[in-house]
Amino acid sequence: MKIKNITTKSYFLGLFLFLLGLTLFLSGANLPIFIKVLYLLATILSGYHVMIEGFSLTVTETKARKKFSPNIHLLMSLAAVGAILIGKFSEAALLILIFAGAHFLEEYAEGKSKREITKLLEMNPDNARIIHPDGSIEEVSVETVQVGDTLQVQNGAQIPIDGNILSGIASIDESAINGESIPREKTTGDPVFAGTINGNDSFTMTATKTSDNTVFSKILSLVDQSQNNLSKTATKIKKIEPIYVTTVLILFPLVILSGAAAFGWSFSTSIYRGIVFLISASPCALAASAVPATLSAISNLAKNGVLFKGGSFLSNLADLKAVAFDKTGTLTKGKPEVTDFIVADDINKDDLIDIVSSIEDQTNHPLAAAIVNHFDQAKKLDIKVETKIGTGVIGQLGDDEYLIAKPKAFSSVDDQFTLQQKELAKEGKTVVFVAKNQRVVALLALMDTPNSAAQPTIDYLNHEGIDTVMITGDSKQTGEAIGHNLGIKKVITEVLPEDKVKVVNDLESKSLMTGMVGDGVNDAPALVNADVGIAMGEGTDVAIDVADVVLMKNDLNKFVTSHRVSKRLNKIVWQNITFSMAVVTLLVVLNFFGLTDIGIGVVAHEGSTLLVILNGLRLLRG
Repeated sequence: MKIKNITTKSYFLGLFLFLLGLTLFLSGANLPIFIKVLYLLATILSGYHVMIEGFSLTVTETKARKKFSPNIHLLMSLAAVGAILIGKFSEAALLILIFAGAHFLEEYAEGKSKREITKLLEMNPDNARIIHPDGSIEEVSVETVQVGDTLQVQNGAQIPIDGNILSGIASIDESAINGESIPREKTTGDPVFAGTINGNDSFTMTATKTSDNTVFSKILSLVDQSQNNLSKTATKIKKIEPIYVTTVLILFPLVILSGAAAFGWSFSTSIYRGIVFLISASPCALAASAVPATLSAISNLAKNGVLFKGGSFLSNLADLKAVAFDKTGTLTKGKPEVTDFIVADDINKDDLIDIVSSIEDQTNHPLAAAIVNHFDQAKKLDIKVETKIGTGVIGQLGDDEYLIAKPKAFSSVDDQFTLQQKELAKEGKTVVFVAKNQRVVALLALMDTPNSAAQPTIDYLNHEGIDTVMITGDSKQTGEAIGHNLGIKKVITEVLPEDKVKVVNDLESKSLMTGMVGDGVNDAPALVNADVGIAMGEGTDVAIDVADVVLMKNDLNKFVTSHRVSKRLNKIVWQNITFSMAVVTLLVVLNFFGLTDIGIGVVAHEGSTLLVILNGLRLLRG
């Protein structure tokens, strides 16, 4: 930081000396030597760091790569030295001042993208209020909190650790975790996350993780990783830069020699035009075409609850040709829900709801909770309940016996219910019958229903010409029914967990850039093998750890947003590359016709670099 401050002060001192020399020159002062000294000092003070960086980095990179690896700073340094040698002191100073000034602005612009992401670090919790067994409260470092500790979270405070609410009601701002701006109401038993902000009420909580395993700590880890992973285009540009600069240096003496031979220039004019060529052909704008834009896109998505582990994965997203989806918890809610309740005409529906809900409330099979939650307004009746394994649940109410069981438990069923059961099964629904005194009087249909974002996500991908595949362990009938309703192009059913990798590999073997979206431990191998693995943020830790992209809120709409941002990123990067090379070509051509000079070349060249960076920073916006 101290060195940076010295460099900045030195730059402004150089700028002052240049302006003083320019003022003396324009006023007609007869001090040519003094004015040249001012320009020379301005060049050295404002650009010594550029020259040092140009030569030292060239030496370092050449040693590391074991081949000549020059950089843009070296080109500008040679151009400035050349201008001084031919007596163009003012233009040498102008060149360095504009280049160094533009360099500072570039660093600020690139840093803005990084700051947008890394400001999350400022939100990392430091302290926690631990409640000891004797009731006393002590403020401790969050790193000392252990699983099972009881903590107090005051109103307006930051939640220090992941855990569950023990007592109290809270309105919590979770935007740091999932990008959701609306606070969420939470009460006893609900999970809370480190880094989120409590509202106006205090509560107590139990820690369920240590500080290094919280969701927020994983976000910070992903953020740090993302800034060090460039996109494919940015990586290629970085590799091409020394080759490009070497080519310009080779062409430099050829330009000087051809000037006299082809254009009849004098030796001094040839040298001058060669220096302008060095400036014009410098790939500053090209070098800045991808990195600021990529960091801006990653920053934008991070603020909205989508974390990329690197720019390359964001860039790849736009090239996807196939996306495989796990069904449960990804396309669906992951929990069965009652979709149909059909009752015989001679039965009172409301009374039967009370009976069914009261029976299921006393059982623990997977469908019971779905039924009770669906009929949450039902009256609770005093019913004696017995569970018979392999048969179903029996409830006794007065003289009447009720049986809730799957269709195979019944030998005689009215045609009305048999036909409806078959139709509902075709839709992928699980059907249970309700019998009163051995007569089937109602049926319940349940299904793991698609989440609200599944349909629009599949519609979007189909519209983009991307193949959609659903992988599920469900039966053929159930899986195909759900896939058909969502509009998925291909459904692969009865898949064992270990076979999901094979599905992804088969897609990739067809030369398709493939994505995999999942949330479970059994999805992890497929997420690793896919070109882009996308994990649902509320899924398992394993899936999140191995994926390339994490949707912090289980919202597939964010996947669509990410794909759109990826397409926009690639478009902007290629706009930048095309524009930067067009400016270079134009300046080089104008130089050969004698229509530009060092000043014009520097302004046009560095101006194009700033425009390229600003174009990339547009991706910081939503």
